[in-house]
Amino acid sequence: MRPADEALIVIDIQNDFCPGGALAVTGGDAIIPQVNALMAEFACVVLTQDWHPADHSSFAANHPGAEAFSMIQMPYGPQVLWPVHCVQGSSGAEFHADLLTNPAQLIVRKGFRTGIDSYSAFFENDHSTTTGLEGYLRARGVKVLTLVGLATDFCVAYSALDAARLGFSVTLLESACRAIDLNGTLAETKAKCLAAGVHWPG
Repeated sequence: MRPADEALIVIDIQNDFCPGGALAVTGGDAIIPQVNALMAEFACVVLTQDWHPADHSSFAANHPGAEAFSMIQMPYGPQVLWPVHCVQGSSGAEFHADLLTNPAQLIVRKGFRTGIDSYSAFFENDHSTTTGLEGYLRARGVKVLTLVGLATDFCVAYSALDAARLGFSVTLLESACRAIDLNGTLAETKAKCLAAGVHWPG
């Protein structure tokens, strides 16, 4: 068992991000056995869940004429327009059936505000609206985080960057993640994470 001040943060292993889903990450389900095994090592396990309303502003379908994966400017900065995914209450928003959920003491739902997307487990994309996860971890005395899940170059990396900015010691375990790699986003986010002090083993 890891020390009590360590936590495992499992990012968005949901049906829509796994093969067959609306925003499938290649090999997204292949990491689940490793993630399940890791949970047994940590006294503190947190799952995150993308949880969008159907009219969410990040969905290309809600911008007439816009194509999926195109970019627009939102009040909080540039935003990728995504295919409709992880709609609240839908089967796509459910955790993958093979993912163990019983070991988790907390599930953080994010992206539920219509007007703002949320990649990070800690903040919405305005980098100021919090999810409450930091306070939970502080209250439990957690100082060291291991992040796994989907997708490496978006929700996992954004969570890692925010965690490092908040002063946690952070490891992004790439072997237990899978990336979208949208026009070089994997290399870009890896460079940012390494520059921020995030540990990034394979």
